[in-house]
Amino acid sequence: MFLAPCRNAAGSYAILVFTESGEPVREVALPSRGHDVVLDQAGRQAVAFARRPGTFAIGFDVAGARSPASFACPPDRHFYGHGAFAPDGRLLYSTESDYAHGARGVVGVYDCTDGFRRIGELDSHGIGPHELILMPDGRTLAIANGGIATHPATGREKLNLDTMRSSISFVDRLTGDLLARHETPAEFGRLSMRHMTVDGSEFVWFGGQWEGSPVDVPSVIGRASLDSAVELLPSGPELPLALEGYIGSMARSRDGSVIAASSPKGGRILLIDAATMKILSEERLFDGCGVTGIGNRAFLATSGAGTILPVASDTGPGRPATFPVAFDNHVKAV
Repeated sequence: MFLAPCRNAAGSYAILVFTESGEPVREVALPSRGHDVVLDQAGRQAVAFARRPGTFAIGFDVAGARSPASFACPPDRHFYGHGAFAPDGRLLYSTESDYAHGARGVVGVYDCTDGFRRIGELDSHGIGPHELILMPDGRTLAIANGGIATHPATGREKLNLDTMRSSISFVDRLTGDLLARHETPAEFGRLSMRHMTVDGSEFVWFGGQWEGSPVDVPSVIGRASLDSAVELLPSGPELPLALEGYIGSMARSRDGSVIAASSPKGGRILLIDAATMKILSEERLFDGCGVTGIGNRAFLATSGAGTILPVASDTGPGRPATFPVAFDNHVKAV
């Protein structure tokens, strides 16, 4: 099954649970627009987050055995739309902004066994932490600090473009210690790293959004690791322009050998060889943003037009299906 935030045919926001063949299973209602939904490692428990700079989250049982539970970040914080579970599913980590103190990035820590009670926070070591992922060691959090300050009073307005600087931080989730931090190259200071996945060699791949001149768009896809700095995907100027400087979601194949990157503005889904950093295939999907791995070289993508499209690096696109919904940014396979 798959989980994806959407706006349904009635105009309400929800998490849609559906099958690969295009059959809806059920909906979990959201009070407003959602951004991402995260799963525990057992695939039983999920949490949907509000779109930045929202303050709500909804925890729910994937099988629908229990009623959903809503919770919120503290009054002086807002969510960035992403989170990750601890390996045993007892703790949830979420990216948040301490907007009362210069938009300092924090990671909220919530107890999933006690109604998602907030029990602490970690420093994200940057501004605008967007997506965070748990590394394969089960202890290290990789955090994409997008570098952009926002405030609930001004909505999605970007408040510091002239001074922004993005980074990936590697943080020990148990101690809060900063293990490594890699910034974007100085000449690309307006590249905001937002979405991430980790390949089979433990390189963290990121998709960025360019906040600079539309005629000077750099590569908006790259990777880094604990021991290596940011490396941008080699490409000529045509690809970043075709992507319109915008990556909406990142995913890995089940074996970690292939990376998928979506560009809803460019209407493209790229599949990339994780070892060589070479583009294997490029599929067209209007307003395609959500993408998740469903096999060793295969993915499922979703679009704002309600399309679900299987794509594979060796066989190309499969047969699309369409729902009477507008899918939002992300989709996850159970």
